[in-house]
Amino acid sequence: MINLTGNQSHLRRSMKCVTIGFAACIAAMCGGAILNQRLKNRQVLEEIALPPPQAKGTMSLEETLAKRRSIRQFASRSLSLAQIGQLMWAAQGITDPARGFRTAPSAGALYPLEIYLVTPDGLYHYVPQGHLLERLRRDDPRKDLAAAGLDQEQIRQAALNIVIAAVVRRTEVKYHERAMRYIFIEIGHVAENILLQATALGLGSVPIGAFDDGRVARLLGLSQGEEALYIISLGYPP
Repeated sequence: MINLTGNQSHLRRSMKCVTIGFAACIAAMCGGAILNQRLKNRQVLEEIALPPPQAKGTMSLEETLAKRRSIRQFASRSLSLAQIGQLMWAAQGITDPARGFRTAPSAGALYPLEIYLVTPDGLYHYVPQGHLLERLRRDDPRKDLAAAGLDQEQIRQAALNIVIAAVVRRTEVKYHERAMRYIFIEIGHVAENILLQATALGLGSVPIGAFDDGRVARLLGLSQGEEALYIISLGYPP
């Protein structure tokens, strides 16, 4: 017989470890869950379900690799919800629902990255669980994002700016001083997924690393411990 007195919390945590995996359990027990809750507690104006992603396209991987180029000018044409959903799936979509694995590899399957979308009609946050968008603002933040991005015109023109942020603590609880190295590697995986998916959809894109970190963080309303690290501007070529 197992004595549950005084050990129920520990047993619940142990059972949770079996369910969600050892690496994810470490993050939950050491602070990752608190940071996740902070993200959930932000003011969400509405939730928008995205169309299911397509697992087969009309362009081969080899063609997308050959055609991918940085495009810095965009036509004034909006993207469809299906296109946005496909890009979000390529970035952080869940491909193994049973274990929560995503399209891009992550050290320890800790998934520190958060994806934000800056569009003409608002600011959004992507939620992989459920494949949906959370609307955080209803205005057009592109001008402010462009100003924070050293006045790069492609940010202002883009139909969609994807900002990749990281909750460093999620990786740090397991990998300590190597956390940022692994996060930077992971952002590279995610960015390439986005760029190749954009090419396959007939879109232009350009990755941007030059911006004022603090101004972007304030614009997005990032939580404490969450850092903006990369911007990718996308749209139809002119």
